[in-house]
Amino acid sequence: MRAEIAYAVAIAAVAAAATVVLWYRLRTRRLLKQLDDMIEDAMNGSFSEKKFDESRLSSLEAKWRRYLGASEVSSQRLSEEKDKIKELIADISHQTRTPIANLLLYTELLGEQELAPKQRELVAAVSGQAEKLRFLIEALVKLSRLETGILTLHPMRGAVAPLLKKVQEEFASGAEGKGIALRLADTAGEAVFDEKWTLEALGNLVDNAIKYTPEGGKVVLRVVNYEMFCCIEVADTGMGIPEAEVPKIFGRFYRGTAVHKEEGVGIGLYLARQIVSGEGGYIKVKSTPGEGSTFGCYLPRSTYGENLSEL
Repeated sequence: MRAEIAYAVAIAAVAAAATVVLWYRLRTRRLLKQLDDMIEDAMNGSFSEKKFDESRLSSLEAKWRRYLGASEVSSQRLSEEKDKIKELIADISHQTRTPIANLLLYTELLGEQELAPKQRELVAAVSGQAEKLRFLIEALVKLSRLETGILTLHPMRGAVAPLLKKVQEEFASGAEGKGIALRLADTAGEAVFDEKWTLEALGNLVDNAIKYTPEGGKVVLRVVNYEMFCCIEVADTGMGIPEAEVPKIFGRFYRGTAVHKEEGVGIGLYLARQIVSGEGGYIKVKSTPGEGSTFGCYLPRSTYGENLSEL
């Protein structure tokens, strides 16, 4: 008899425990559903406090409302600051364009006059500095637009061969004038990139390669396809980069000790890295002093969502 009573008590205890567990699970599921609804409402802008009691959920709703209110104010202030920066950048670009263009025009007109050798040398120096200032202002405006999000990238999947062909055509004259061979090797491959800005990034890499490669050298553009990335290599037979300087060359305004005599402001590689990073890629460099450098521009072969669907 006692065994039967003990057995009945045990069954009742198990049933009670099961009921408590089931009730707790249902309560937890209901709470998670309410929290999920709160987040969903917050994301689409329709969140409102629905309870006004002393429960923990009601307290959470009140805190969530305060957080959303503060976030909205912060977002509005950020938007206002971005608008101010946008106006400032536009003003700088507009206000400097005409004076620099006039400087270049006047120096060109002066160069057409009868001048003594020393005077012609000074005119050429002024013209060079004005051109350098024009390039610097344009580069800084581009950087500011990228870094502040005013100008956004729009990567799309496409073949890279036409991209490399455009780069070659743009720099062919400069390479030929310096006695450097600018060649395309393997160009088959597809990647996700913004054509306009990727041209800017690759142009900076090729411009540097031509600038720091002596007469008789060569610059080669080739494509190497990997599982997740399409790598566009810009390889030169130039002076190379000392190992200690490799980590520094992508810094803003950084210029190596061996290139101070060359024209430049040290912003091209920084801009290139910003662009490629914004497209979901990265840049690597391999270099041997006295033999040359190879910059690898790694662009994703598919978008993030497509990568996930392939896993």
